[in-house]
Amino acid sequence: MVAVGIDLGTTYSCVAVAQNDRAECIQNDFGKYTTPSVVAFNDDETLVGEAAKTSNCLLQNVVYNAKRFIGKQFDDPQIKADMTLSTFKVVDIEGKPHYEIQQNGRTIHIAPEKISSRVLKKLKDCAEV
Repeated sequence: MVAVGIDLGTTYSCVAVAQNDRAECIQNDFGKYTTPSVVAFNDDETLVGEAAKTSNCLLQNVVYNAKRFIGKQFDDPQIKADMTLSTFKVVDIEGKPHYEIQQNGRTIHIAPEKISSRVLKKLKDCAEV
C-alpha cells in the first residue's frame, strides 16, 4: 500500500510518499524538498512554488501566506493586520477576503482557498512524477 501525505504550510509546503515501511520526501521540479506556498500571475501564465517566488511578476500579483486567510471573515482583526504587511491587494467579497490580481488586462478576484489549491496541485504533480 502507498500513502501520500501533504503538509500545506503557510510559507512552505512539502509532500511525502509512504510505502514499504518507509516515508520518502519528494523533490519538486527545482530539486528541493520544500515548495514555497506562493502563486504569481503574469499576462501569460500562473506560476506556482519556486517559479512564482523567483518570478519577475509585479509584486501585487504575487500571493503568499494564503493559508492565513482561509476561513476568515474580511473584518477579522488578524486579516486587517496581515493586509498591512502584504504587497497584494485584498478585497471584501461577500464578507470574505479575496485577492485582487491583474492578469491579461483584466482584474480578477481569487479566494485564498483557490490559491492554496494551486499549491496542493503542484505538490500532487510532483508526487506523481
